[in-house]
Amino acid sequence: MELILWRHAEAEDGMPDSARKLTSHGLKQAQAVAEWLTPRLPKAARIIVSPTSRTRQTAEALAARFEIIDELGPGASAKTILALANWPDAKGTVVVVGHQPTLGETAALILSGGPAEWNMKKGAIWWFSHKEKEGDAVVNLRASISPDMLLQ
Repeated sequence: MELILWRHAEAEDGMPDSARKLTSHGLKQAQAVAEWLTPRLPKAARIIVSPTSRTRQTAEALAARFEIIDELGPGASAKTILALANWPDAKGTVVVVGHQPTLGETAALILSGGPAEWNMKKGAIWWFSHKEKEGDAVVNLRASISPDMLLQ
C-alpha cells in the first residue's frame, strides 16, 4: 500500500473555519505540489478529502476525482485517518488531504509506532509505502515534499 498525506495549502484567516479559502500563495503551493505529484500518482489512486474549503481547493489542483469525508475534518484523530485510508491493508494508493496536527500525528504513528506531535508544513506531502517482506512489515517514507522546495 502507498499512503500520501497532504496538508492543505496556505489559507486565509477568518471564520467560520470550514469556509476558509486558499490564499493566492496557497493556490500556487497546491498547484506546484499537484504538478509534482500527478505524474507519479497511479490513475486508480483513491483521494479522500476533509470537507473544508481549503482542503477541497488543495485537492482540486490534482484535477482528479476525490471523495469528501466528514470524519477527515479538523480534529480528526490519527487512528481515524489510518482507518479511513485502510492503512496498511488497502490495495494501491490512497491520498489523504487534511489538517494539522492530525497529519503530523499520523506520520508519527506510521513511522515510530507511537503518538508524537510532528509538524507538517502547509501544502506539504509525506508519502509512505507498506510492504510485506519475508513475513515482516516494511514501512518506508518514500518522499517528503514541501511547496517551498518546488516554488524556487
